[in-house]
Amino acid sequence: MSLDSIFGDFEDLTGTFTVADVTMALVVSFACAALVGWVYRATHRGVSYSQSYVQTLVLLGMIVSLVMLIVGSNIARAFTLVGALSIVRFRNAVKETRDVAFIFFAMAIGMAAGTRFYTLAGIATVVVSLVVLVMTRFDWYRLDVHRQIVKAQVPADRDRTTEVVGALEPLCTDLDLVSAETIRAGALVELVFSVRLRSGIESGAVVAALGAVSDGQKVTVLTGHDRSDL
Repeated sequence: MSLDSIFGDFEDLTGTFTVADVTMALVVSFACAALVGWVYRATHRGVSYSQSYVQTLVLLGMIVSLVMLIVGSNIARAFTLVGALSIVRFRNAVKETRDVAFIFFAMAIGMAAGTRFYTLAGIATVVVSLVVLVMTRFDWYRLDVHRQIVKAQVPADRDRTTEVVGALEPLCTDLDLVSAETIRAGALVELVFSVRLRSGIESGAVVAALGAVSDGQKVTVLTGHDRSDL
């Protein structure tokens, strides 16, 4: 095989896009994904904020744009990339459903930039970002029902559910048993309740009331449980 044929093939493969195309796709995807990262940080609520996750959003947008440039309109190349990427395994669980939406947001931006729909990428980024900011600013779909999660660990020598419920009822306007499971090799039973405390009742009163029926075992009261894992 001659050098001319080798370089000729090289030119054929790289002629589908230019250096300007690559640069433009990376710049547009970076700018849009950086805006997405800023919106995520500005609208994040709760305690599970991760700087690494936000940086990953920016990198994801840029990497997807490169993937789209590589794939182009070649179906065989697309299937090859799918097979190569299928070996990737993500070990970290996504704690908030909202985070999944931002992942797809960054990917969509990268796809638009990589296929050279720069205007689409810019407009979509601005519009979706504004929607997120508006929903956060005006607290759309907020449920104005303040409930707490109460976890009580009791000895497994007998069924103490009735006793725990009896201790909680004077302190709550509403309570529901969510789950009951054995822990510590069956030595204890953990009862989890979703409750709505009466006006003026503090978490300390719940802990004190349940301490009398739990034989000194651990009692936990969680507030704002819609933003944390149970």
